[in-house]
Amino acid sequence: MASASLQFFAFILALFGGFGDIAATLLPNWKVNADVGTNIITAITQMQGLWMDCTWYSTGMFSCTLKYSILSLPVYIQAARTTMVLSCILSAFGICITTVGMKCTRLGGDTDSKNNACFAGGICFILAGIFGLVPTCWYTREIISNFLDQTIPESSKHEPGGAVYTGFISAGFLLIAGVIFCSSCFKRQQGPWIYPPKQHHFPSTEQESNAGYSLKDYV
Repeated sequence: MASASLQFFAFILALFGGFGDIAATLLPNWKVNADVGTNIITAITQMQGLWMDCTWYSTGMFSCTLKYSILSLPVYIQAARTTMVLSCILSAFGICITTVGMKCTRLGGDTDSKNNACFAGGICFILAGIFGLVPTCWYTREIISNFLDQTIPESSKHEPGGAVYTGFISAGFLLIAGVIFCSSCFKRQQGPWIYPPKQHHFPSTEQESNAGYSLKDYV
């Protein structure tokens, strides 16, 4: 019962991680730059994401521009697109597989089949967490290196946005869920090893006496 509750807890973490992955992939605020002019009316906030760049004006206007050209993007943005999409796909596969393999469901057949399904789902969650963690770390590194570069003007420097933090947290949830699902499939019964079966030993003296008695009969 405890193992089933732990799997259900891991499944909830995986759900949060999967939805967070999708949200982080689609959000436009991977990096944010606040440019404040001489007048408060001209204050704007520029946000850049994986798929679009958005600008929010203090007057309430909001405009976005899609990034149509893939080859013109930096390498870290292209890699972030690919790995985040793979993370979303793997987390979706993991959710479907673990739904069949969890002990609290009536799907998946016998115990061995459900354990194999849980292990496969856990591997999917671990891979999804790794694929989600790599682009967020790489993207954050690029933001910090550009921010500390003295040759870049202040108006072109950015800070990590909410989508990066969402990606970090979602990757952590997926990794924890994957470890829990994989570890719950390796619980073996250790009773036969701790208490080995008793073996019946016949005393050798009795066998020898019987053998001697039989030989005397033939003399």
